[in-house]
Amino acid sequence: MGQYLYGAAPHDFMSIMGGSIGWGLPAGTGAAMAAPDRKVFVLEGDGSAMYTQQALWTMAREGLDVTVLICANRAYRILQNEFKNVGAGQPGHRAHDMLTLDRPHLDWLAIARGYGVEAGRATDLEELARELRNGFASHGPYLIELLM
Repeated sequence: MGQYLYGAAPHDFMSIMGGSIGWGLPAGTGAAMAAPDRKVFVLEGDGSAMYTQQALWTMAREGLDVTVLICANRAYRILQNEFKNVGAGQPGHRAHDMLTLDRPHLDWLAIARGYGVEAGRATDLEELARELRNGFASHGPYLIELLM
């Protein structure tokens, strides 16, 4: 991802892959607490965010200037890939249930608002651009659910 940011305005970029599921929301919380004068942007999958969604409450309680983009593909995609990587074949019904986020689908707007975070949803690029503008214009936490 970093290679796409070379032409961007000065910024810091923190990333992790394979080290910890659920790292993004608490890392964004910590970054916002460490640099309260800077906007923080968190890009997180819905499966990963399920591990640490309580960080939204801390963002709201502390009034942290964080915009969170939840890519909602309704699956634990990293775990699906790991299942494939170990050569276990096709997941059976029970394994499939542990690798998906449906029945019911998560409502990240309701989750965010339940923690005191303003939120919006996007289903296409136009809506995503609108929600990013809203998030970057806010001066507190803002969550965007991008339905994939």
